[in-house]
Parts: sequence; C-alpha cells; structure tokens
Amino acid sequence: MTSATRQPETPAASVPPRLIATDLDGTLLRDDKSVSPRTVAALAAAEQAGIEVFFVTGRPARWMDVVSDHVHGHGLAICGNGAAVVDLHGGPGAHRFVKVRELARENALDAVRLLREAAPGTVYAVEQTYGFYQEPDYPKLHLEVPDSLAPAEDLLAPDAPGAHEPVLKILAYHPTVDPDAFLTLARLAIGERAGVTRSSPSALLEISGPEVSKASTLALCCAERGISHDEVVAFGDMPNDVEMLTWAGRSYAMGNAHPDVIAAAGGRTVANNEDGVAVVIEQLLADHG
Repeated sequence: MTSATRQPETPAASVPPRLIATDLDGTLLRDDKSVSPRTVAALAAAEQAGIEVFFVTGRPARWMDVVSDHVHGHGLAICGNGAAVVDLHGGPGAHRFVKVRELARENALDAVRLLREAAPGTVYAVEQTYGFYQEPDYPKLHLEVPDSLAPAEDLLAPDAPGAHEPVLKILAYHPTVDPDAFLTLARLAIGERAGVTRSSPSALLEISGPEVSKASTLALCCAERGISHDEVVAFGDMPNDVEMLTWAGRSYAMGNAHPDVIAAAGGRTVANNEDGVAVVIEQLLADHG
C-alpha cells in the first residue's frame, strides 16, 4: 500500500502535473452548487492536456449528479472521504463502485458508544453504499428520506435492514458543541478504532474506517496509475481535506478555507465563488503547456 504520508523529495514545482485532485463543496463548486463555465473549461483543458482529474469528496455517490456532466476521460471519483471509488460514466443513479473501503460494524459500534459517553446528546446516521439510515432525532441535514429510522446500535446490528451492504461512514451530529471542539473530542474518544473528520460548518462529524481518508485512497489510485505524489495538485477547503493537501506535491487552500486547511496547504488560491480551482489550473497549463 502506498503511504499517504508525504516524504520530502525534489521540489514539486518543477514537476509537470499528471493528476488534479479537487474537493467539491466549498472548493470546485460555487456556493449555489454550480460549476462555473470557466471551471468547466479549465477541467476540460486539463484533461485535453493529458492531466487526469479526480473529484475527491465527502459526498456519497448518489450526490455526484452535480458534476456528472463534467466527467472526462476515466470518469472516476473518490467519494465518502475515501470510502469508495466510483465510476460516474453511467450518470446519476447508474454509478458503479470500483473500490469500497468499509467501516467494520464492530468499529462503528465502538465509535458510537465511545462518542455517546464523551458527548451526551450526539445523534447518528449511517451511510452505506446505497442506503442511508438514521436515528429518529438526527436532524434533517440532508435532502433525502432515510431508508430506516432506529437507534444507531440497531442500524448497525447483524440483522439490520442494510446488513448486506458495506458501511462507508457514520455521521455524528451534536446540537450545541463547537464544531472544532467536537472533532477534537471525538478523535480523542474514538482513538484508532476509526478515522474522524468533518466538512460541515456545523458540529457534524464523519467517521470512517481507521485507515480511510481522502489522502490514503487517492494514494492507492495514484499508485495504480504510476503517479507519484509530487505529480499531484490538490485543492480543498475543510478539515477532511487536510491529509490530501499534505500528501500532494502541490496543494492549494481556497480563499474561503478553514484555518487548518490554510496551514496544511503549500499555496492558496481565491475563493470557490471566484473560481479558485480554475485560476490555478489555467496557470499550471500555461506553465507546462
């Protein structure tokens, strides 16, 4: 397995990029969830120049319709913060899972128990390859109807309605705790049983398998293609992007990024509503054209 820990090598600025890895919400997408014409053109130009483009997102596969019209070449996306690699060529509702890195149910149950003890009042939802399940008190944060309502312990039981499907991640929400404090608390409480991150401005955590992140799955995909980390350019805006930005040879925090992302990235571009990803891609193509 290729390590997702970046090692010091030749300065990446002199290395032509072979792959662009970009987050979606708050990064490639504008706040209205659209992809601007300038960004569409920049993505197409990158692919035409032989640079692969990977969408790397916390979104589940079924929410990828926002970019399904803009896939070129391979059409692969990393979804669920690295829990799945998905082929988008079939269009909305017809995606194919190429790779799944599931959260073991025993780990998920441990995480639920430990976080309940550390932060009473936490409520949960369970994201699986095709199904979405939640506790009755979990708020309506997502524009979809859950497949089932029950306590998380029941949703993760061997005889649960979705027991035949892999669990991709657990969503944990707290109504009053500060989002960054909640993330720190959860990481301390859960330890190595699962990976914990967040991409929402609210106190909503995303809990995945212990070794699963955007960075580790991107590293696997790059290794399969013979692409080294210094040939990767990455973009992001929230804590779930930090590992990917640290691993990539060149990385950019958006102008609207979380402070931890700004600290992790090697560079900075303008905000998502100002087409910050396109700005950098255009410059890269000009530099290496």
